[in-house]
Amino acid sequence: MLELRDVSRRFGDHVAVDQVSFSVPDGAMTGFVGGNGAGKTTTMRMIMGVLAQHGGQIDWQGRAITTTDRRSFGYMPEERGLYPKQPILDQLIYLARLRGLSAQDAASRSTQLLERFDLGGRTGDKLESLSLGNQQRVQIIAALVADPTMLVLDEPFSGLDPAAVDSMAALLREFTGSGVPVLFSSHQLDLVERLCDRLVILSHGRVLAEGTADDLRATETVRHRLVLGGDAGWLRDARGVRVIDIEGNTAVLQLDSPDQADAVLREAMARGSVLEFGPIRPSLADIYRDVTAATTQTQQEVPA
Repeated sequence: MLELRDVSRRFGDHVAVDQVSFSVPDGAMTGFVGGNGAGKTTTMRMIMGVLAQHGGQIDWQGRAITTTDRRSFGYMPEERGLYPKQPILDQLIYLARLRGLSAQDAASRSTQLLERFDLGGRTGDKLESLSLGNQQRVQIIAALVADPTMLVLDEPFSGLDPAAVDSMAALLREFTGSGVPVLFSSHQLDLVERLCDRLVILSHGRVLAEGTADDLRATETVRHRLVLGGDAGWLRDARGVRVIDIEGNTAVLQLDSPDQADAVLREAMARGSVLEFGPIRPSLADIYRDVTAATTQTQQEVPA
């Protein structure tokens, strides 16, 4: 397991990462989400030793992480670092050999992964001759080629078509299935929600929330959707009901207490037909908006 405890990083007077703490358990896929400038890339660079931390501790398997540990990690940086004028297979073999694979194993593993990403017929092509999406696939392969003990991937799904996303997701699941922890960042919240076992939400260099999707949903205020056969405007005057949104016959409600649901349903049925009534399962996008909005409001309320 990878664990960060109160990790910080400054650039001059700017605190880019502010006492960040979270864990990436073995065999779990952890999504790292946040807006531009939230500190995700800086945090990943500190995990990989590209940047030094100015405070806190990074542990691997229960002890302080070492350079040797990091050499066994697969890393996909924000700035893609492959050679545009070199044949794809040659540079993958070169990178795999730098990570300790024999020439034979490096060639076999590289070829296998290229074929899996539908690039088996392009092994002799220069990287620059590929589309941006296929260049992204090769960059991903470079992170995976040496059977890493952990994966740290910065926006690995950017630029991939749906088929490549599915292939990549299946491959990452093979790694987590063998116990490898995976940390990846993404702005595609629906994709993170679909793939991840755990989530870390970062904003302005701080962790706002961490846990499984169900853990984070449990912290959300429960809302209900009510769809009627007629107009729903009468709900604005209903007791114990806060109307979040009404559009025609559909209303989104927040109730003062769980018992209030029965009273609302009885009143609705007395007024006509009820087509739908039940709690809304918040998406990761809903959770992210609520968490970051609450933090922004708190910051605005603090006197200068």
